Amino acid sequence: MTTRRIELVYFEGCPHAVKARENIKSALEAAGQEAHWSEWDLEAESTPDRYRQHGSPTVLIDGHDVTGDGHVAIAMACRADGAPSAQLIAERLG
Repeated sequence: MTTRRIELVYFEGCPHAVKARENIKSALEAAGQEAHWSEWDLEAESTPDRYRQHGSPTVLIDGHDVTGDGHVAIAMACRADGAPSAQLIAERLG
């Protein structure tokens, strides 16, 4: 089994960030994988610029947005579509 790099891009004020974490954990459990991922807080100075193009929350697998959304955020904002579902994340892990 190949290990996939899973990352959550978020900021604390976004109400969808908690649900995104729950969905990542559920997807990994369903796939029989260890619940491990990296998180990038858009408000942290240490977050690399490449993550700042995403809205909150964005789930990346191997650097790709699980929703397939190629739009670049021009300001820090919550995504209008909310958190990606556990099912979608699990499908992308497949």
